[in-house]
Amino acid sequence: MRRLVFTVKPEEAGSRLDRFIGARAENVTRSAAEKLIAAGHAVVNGEPRGKSYRCAAGDGVEVSLPEPEPPAAVAQPIPLDIVYEDGDLLVVNKPKGMVVHPAAGHADGTLVNALLAHCGDSLSGINGVMRPGIVHRIDKDTSGLLIVAKNDFAHRSLAAQIKAHSFTRIYEAVVSGNLKDDAGTVDAPIGRHPTQRKKMAVTRKNSRNAVTHYEVLARYRGYTHVRLRLETGRTHQIRVHMAYLGHPVAGDTVYGAKKPVPGLAGQCLHARVIGFVHPRTGQYLEFSSALPRYFTDFLARLSPL
Repeated sequence: MRRLVFTVKPEEAGSRLDRFIGARAENVTRSAAEKLIAAGHAVVNGEPRGKSYRCAAGDGVEVSLPEPEPPAAVAQPIPLDIVYEDGDLLVVNKPKGMVVHPAAGHADGTLVNALLAHCGDSLSGINGVMRPGIVHRIDKDTSGLLIVAKNDFAHRSLAAQIKAHSFTRIYEAVVSGNLKDDAGTVDAPIGRHPTQRKKMAVTRKNSRNAVTHYEVLARYRGYTHVRLRLETGRTHQIRVHMAYLGHPVAGDTVYGAKKPVPGLAGQCLHARVIGFVHPRTGQYLEFSSALPRYFTDFLARLSPL
């Protein structure tokens, strides 16, 4: 097991143990922290504590991370659109409709299944048996670029860049309605929806800060084409923030209108640019992906203002 030791800072006093571990332990989510605590892999001052224990300034928190298990997902020879690859990582252009990692209802046909066939055993094990190599993810119905780590060294470096907000992620989307301003920033915390647990929402309760910068590219009758830059990377961040502004992403039946947009399967959202410092060379790399056919076809059907 890998052992992590933290000291609770004065400004962190009062934090729940699971939240503290989720915030301080790299690549450990709050739900993963809960499991570690329940399994006895996290102690405070040498003593086991429950997940709701309120940390005090000066507490010593020790977390033992089990070694990654062999990948449980099955390798499948699914074609991949690889934009860049070396011994440490690869950048993949994910098509709309592909799930990133296996989950309930999506046991195979995922990006992870394809990666296992392409990379074999050379994928980071930090995120566990069902998400080997996955540093970050994009939704099933979002297309575009994401980065995959081939080893734990690369994974830790890339995850640290994401945490420090130095990771470049630029998206393009078509949103419903006409945005009032040509550019702006949404700075609104995101957490679980208070009543619909499968959804996220802008909320002050049990949330994390979330910042999205947007810029209008073109205006159409009933829609706006926008460029969006993520400063943070919360679950469904763009979709939630655009809905919060009153302009949900076109075709998003979760955060927008329940009726699908004709000719558009899922939301019109594409991860266009990704940039990062290479973990081994220290060189900044940036890659872009052309707008896919579904996106350009939808734009072509709209009437410019």
